[in-house]
Amino acid sequence: MEGKERETHVYMAKLAEQAERYDEMVECMKKVAKLDCELTVEERNLLSVGYKNVIGARRASWRIMSSIEQKEESKGNENNVKLIKGYRHKVEDELSKICNDILSIIDQHLIPSSSSGEATAASTTASTDLPSTHPIRLGLALNFSESYKDSTLIMQLLRDNLTLWTSDLPEDGGDDNIKGEESKPAEPEH
Repeated sequence: MEGKERETHVYMAKLAEQAERYDEMVECMKKVAKLDCELTVEERNLLSVGYKNVIGARRASWRIMSSIEQKEESKGNENNVKLIKGYRHKVEDELSKICNDILSIIDQHLIPSSSSGEATAASTTASTDLPSTHPIRLGLALNFSESYKDSTLIMQLLRDNLTLWTSDLPEDGGDDNIKGEESKPAEPEH
């Protein structure tokens, strides 16, 4: 039964990808990951592509909103700025939820199902020594969990999110912003 269920989820993920419905693609691949068996290269790529696109769409929205917010601030339209900030925070919350979601899938399902000893060692070190939003922890989790071919792309997107959030913190030091450590993007591995 598990093999048929797995095949169905993978097929639906491919269908969702073709239809450019990446949120649904991610949900299908999360179901595969939750079967607690090691993912194939194809399955890892489907999971990676799904998350990359889900994050990418929200990052694009965030950048557009930030740009509009700056324009409204320069015009002195404080009411519009307030509305935009609220909407931008909604997108930031979605991004944070997505990042935490993939970390949870990696920690709870992919690493335990991995046949690589490196995955477990890297995960243990990162989990005990670094906060969940630290770029190194995110990178280790993605790089070692299943030896993702596209892990550097996801890691780059996560790092970019953290960099964008920290570089655009308001000068008044508002506490309701997500704070992360700014880091230089890693060179993609080939």
